[in-house]
Amino acid sequence: MLRIHLSEADHGRIRVASGPDPMWEIAMSLHRFQTRRGRWAFAAWYRSARQRLRQPELNRDLRLLLPLFPRAVYFPDFLTPSEARDGLDAGVEAVLSAPRSRVRGELTRLSTTVDGTPAWLARLADGDGRTALATALRTYHDAVIAPYQEDMQAAVDADRAFRARAILDAGADGLLRSLGPGIRWRPPVLEVDYCCTRELYLDGRGLLLVPSYFDWQQPVALADPALPPVLIYPVHHERPLGPEDRERLDTPLATLLGRNRAAILHLASVGATGAELARALGVSPGTVTFHTRALREANLITSRRHAATVLHSLTPLGAALLRARPAGSQ
Repeated sequence: MLRIHLSEADHGRIRVASGPDPMWEIAMSLHRFQTRRGRWAFAAWYRSARQRLRQPELNRDLRLLLPLFPRAVYFPDFLTPSEARDGLDAGVEAVLSAPRSRVRGELTRLSTTVDGTPAWLARLADGDGRTALATALRTYHDAVIAPYQEDMQAAVDADRAFRARAILDAGADGLLRSLGPGIRWRPPVLEVDYCCTRELYLDGRGLLLVPSYFDWQQPVALADPALPPVLIYPVHHERPLGPEDRERLDTPLATLLGRNRAAILHLASVGATGAELARALGVSPGTVTFHTRALREANLITSRRHAATVLHSLTPLGAALLRARPAGSQ
């Protein structure tokens, strides 16, 4: 278990990342190749990724990256730098510029912690090896992560709407209580089901919560407690919607462009409960349920229960439809 100790000062410094972190998504997606757990949630992505990675150059990159990101108690922190929140280029540049002594130390820890680590990983601390690593990270991301960027952002947006609702209802305590399953808020400690036993004291530094598309039921924190504290946690997954699905789902959209359903799509872009939708539209809760069911079955919204309410938010397809056609137009 990971026990994160928060002071009063830490409560005011809890944030939720505004988008997917490309380096963490690389790490978590590589974990998906190492287990069948949760495979159903990533089935379309997994098939597409495996097909692309059969190309010789990409397969070579995969063989380089997998030993660096084992689904184990440890992988190097320098591979998931905080700079990546400004994008892939910033993250890769931070990997390239990490001090050689730090990289060598973390790679040594990896080899002594995880069985079967290849000896050649030590070469990645040096110039040519680091350049090869940077190239592999970019090509892997471009091949199997970037095509799902819109889906990932929509999932993170929906998660942030859910967390914002928890904050508005019950403040920082409500946010921390909303992070389960596997994460429990027992003031002043956030308990996280984890691969090992750890104590992390924030000491007023706050905590960045990073929703991850490719994480599956296993929150992750940086190994070095001296680094800025982050907690990676999985977003809620229904059936993931990949680029190959969009054409197939296009035909029923014409039946969903009535005034009320278009308004619901617009309101769901920032998250809305059934009661809020009923008030905004001036209709009964039963009418809202009828429309939200149709939108949900068409994969345009997702609905999550929180306490006694149900929060509706957009799916990637719903977000794309809203961008393509202004809400309320006929």
